[in-house]
Amino acid sequence: MSTTFAALGVSPDLVAALERDGITDPFPIQALTIADAHAGRDLCGKAKTGSGKTLAFGLPLLERVGKAEPRRPRALVLTPTRELANQVKTVLAPLGKVRERRVVAVYGGVSMEPQIKALRKGTDVVIGTPGRLIDLMERKELSVAAVEVLVLDEADRMADMGFMPQVQKLLHRIESEHQTMLFSATLDGAVKRLVDRYMHDPVFHEVESDEPTVEEMEHRFLNVHQMDRVKVAAAITENVERTLLFVRTKRGADRLVTQLRKEGVRAGAIHGDLRQNAREKALADFSNGKLPVLVATDVAARGLHIDAVDVVIHYDPAEDEKAYLHRSGRTARAGEVGVAVTLMLWNQENFVHLVQKRLGIDEPIVEVFSNDPRLADLHAFGRQAEVASA
Repeated sequence: MSTTFAALGVSPDLVAALERDGITDPFPIQALTIADAHAGRDLCGKAKTGSGKTLAFGLPLLERVGKAEPRRPRALVLTPTRELANQVKTVLAPLGKVRERRVVAVYGGVSMEPQIKALRKGTDVVIGTPGRLIDLMERKELSVAAVEVLVLDEADRMADMGFMPQVQKLLHRIESEHQTMLFSATLDGAVKRLVDRYMHDPVFHEVESDEPTVEEMEHRFLNVHQMDRVKVAAAITENVERTLLFVRTKRGADRLVTQLRKEGVRAGAIHGDLRQNAREKALADFSNGKLPVLVATDVAARGLHIDAVDVVIHYDPAEDEKAYLHRSGRTARAGEVGVAVTLMLWNQENFVHLVQKRLGIDEPIVEVFSNDPRLADLHAFGRQAEVASA
């Protein structure tokens, strides 16, 4: 049964702002959680990156929070990475303006001074990584004593990355009565302990179809030759609007971008050694269509919200089935059927077979060269391969 943002209790001014951005129909996680969040309930949402959870917590948060005094924000959003902090800010800051609420992201790896300056002016909503938030608190530039709404975004990843002690330290400092919303792809282990200890009678919501499955995307496994691999990748990118390539190392990412550019492909990279502003620019250019090809390492791509990726290329095959799904899932967002392509060298076949077996993917491994006309249409390629093997 479909619903609208207005029916979920979102105010007309925010509904109008969403409509200006072409957002009219709530995603499933939004439809499930917004009304409870708006009512002030503590809430657990089982949802992964790309499910639309930023608006699920962001809209009720902006409806509920008051104006902040200097250094004393009224809402706090904890995220595991600075990329995610920036993405949440990008979604919420324009909506905050509608409500006259200032939204700022704080994270490590960049100068603290602009962040301190923003907090001293009075920032209503602070989005940040645990380490930088604690640094700011220890410098007395941030107090969480007046927080009314707390959000833990991607709590499972904060646990995976070892941030739970810092998260708990922050939660201990929140003295005010407040609402807590937690979003996580899993709700067990350290995340469950967090829920049990810090949340009051939370309501639980889960989106069943949220996790991309192998059925939601098409899979191609191409046996390529080392000297021809870059050209095969370039040929694939030529015929689609947006391609995301995964490599294992930061050096490999830079090398591949250089090689693709020699083939006439406009490509950029994101990885941990790049300056923050360079990463943000590459990501923004890719998201808005200026940069058709993005090369990423697994670590840098965690938490990235990128919609409308036509093809994910595993330039270096994924190290296991979990990594394969996590990478490939970026092409199966919002119900779109994308294509995940693995480029396999001769000595990687056993490795690739193992991933296929564990995921139950029954796709042939096809030898290709960069001049193969089938690379122009990977959807049709699968059908041709089926005919050839029949």
